[in-house]
Amino acid sequence: MHMQTYAERHMTNHAEDFSLSEELDETASWDETDDAVSEADDFESGYAEDDYVSPDGDDPEASTGALDLAERHQLRRVAGLRTELEDITEVEYRQLRLEKVVLVGVWTEGTVQDAENSLAELALLAETAGAEVLEGIYQRRQNPDPATYVGRGKVDAIREIVQATGADTVICDGELAPSQLRNLEDRVKVKVVDRTALILDIFAQHAKSKEGKAQVELAQLNYMKQRLRGWGGNLSRQVGGRVAGGAGIGGRGPGETKIETDRRRINDRIAKLRRDLKALRGTRQTMRQERRRNQVPSVAIAGYTNAGKSSLLNRLTGAGVLVEDALFATLDPTTRRTQTKDGRVYTMSDTVGFVRHLPHQLVEAFRSTLEEVADADLIVHVVDGSHPDPEGQLSAVREVLADIGAGDVPELVVVNKTDLADPLVVQRLLRSEPHSVAVSARTGAGIAEAVTAIEGDLPRPAYTFDALVPYARGDLVDRIHRDGEIDDLEHTADGTRIKGRATEALAGELSAYAV
Repeated sequence: MHMQTYAERHMTNHAEDFSLSEELDETASWDETDDAVSEADDFESGYAEDDYVSPDGDDPEASTGALDLAERHQLRRVAGLRTELEDITEVEYRQLRLEKVVLVGVWTEGTVQDAENSLAELALLAETAGAEVLEGIYQRRQNPDPATYVGRGKVDAIREIVQATGADTVICDGELAPSQLRNLEDRVKVKVVDRTALILDIFAQHAKSKEGKAQVELAQLNYMKQRLRGWGGNLSRQVGGRVAGGAGIGGRGPGETKIETDRRRINDRIAKLRRDLKALRGTRQTMRQERRRNQVPSVAIAGYTNAGKSSLLNRLTGAGVLVEDALFATLDPTTRRTQTKDGRVYTMSDTVGFVRHLPHQLVEAFRSTLEEVADADLIVHVVDGSHPDPEGQLSAVREVLADIGAGDVPELVVVNKTDLADPLVVQRLLRSEPHSVAVSARTGAGIAEAVTAIEGDLPRPAYTFDALVPYARGDLVDRIHRDGEIDDLEHTADGTRIKGRATEALAGELSAYAV
């Protein structure tokens, strides 16, 4: 009789608990997305993610960052520890373990260092998605192979690596055509995904709000629509005649193939998501129009993924948003209200991070969110000073900013992570970017200089005034502090003498007390 060991019994009894892990699950197939589809059906048209609040102690979201991080880390498998798993079903086993991947890249331009940096970034993306990277290879070619992405000889080498390492998945550093995906899967005999699908999977794991989930789902469906496939002829079967489903009268004839049915379902779902996002977009625009009506300046923190944008927002405003050393930790924009040293109120928004070759499906789906950057009065462009290629980060982010119409917005470059970066690299960046400051959001070094630079770049009120405000109009003096700019203030026997700049509406009220 076969006797189970203690470890086997333990793993068998607790397999169900571990199978609930959300972070290590494989990417859902089309049939498995029905649950995700139903989650976004209950949109509320009045919902707005960018409703800003004061960062005081009454903010109910002040500690949400710590709670979100704890929830995201509540179940993690330690890589490299193996257990006897013969008594666990295949589904439970695949959910329990880390997916093992092999990375493949094609180097078409740039230096060897550029190719290695790109593959290193792909490895970080794979680890963020919940995979264990076993091997990474790249090939020097003028252009990717139109049939198999890499050369035919390299495909055989990849198959040998997959067989030798026991990998589950091959991840290609680029966007593959449907035919390239199909040909590679047929040759290497394991699942093949491209860079776009990998980024979409990370976004699906990290989206929290209804708007964020809808945006990610829209991008995934647009990507999936062109890549529907099946095994054998199961997607070309038609309903007609006396079928087992009981179509009966009115259902006979050529009917609709399975792939046509799936494509129609996807198109219907895409149309609904676009309607829902349009309603949420209108709510977001209303919020921005209200801020513009009150002439509240807005600052958007943009930059490469994992450059430290959320950490900088927390340091500047005490927002308490989620901070994690991972790619695309922030997907849902956060807007907080803060004020300058002299009392002027302005808003500061955290935005989704950018990356090289950001999938165009994501740019389109997140366009309503990215409009926060395009409509800002100032962009605080955060760059990771400790990254091997910070100049590449700057250029990649500026490409996306140009695509969303934010290329002409004033920009302040903030070189972050100076506590980890090479001082020579930091000095090189400060020289190449004349309007820049160096900070460390973790230690607080340079934050005061950054605040001064941000306040100096805020748009100034257009109208000058010189008024003697009676002491009975203390509310007007308070509005000058919040919405105007004070150059000189003097308390006299008749009232408060104030010189400065104000908005048009405020200057009109002050005209009654002009000196």
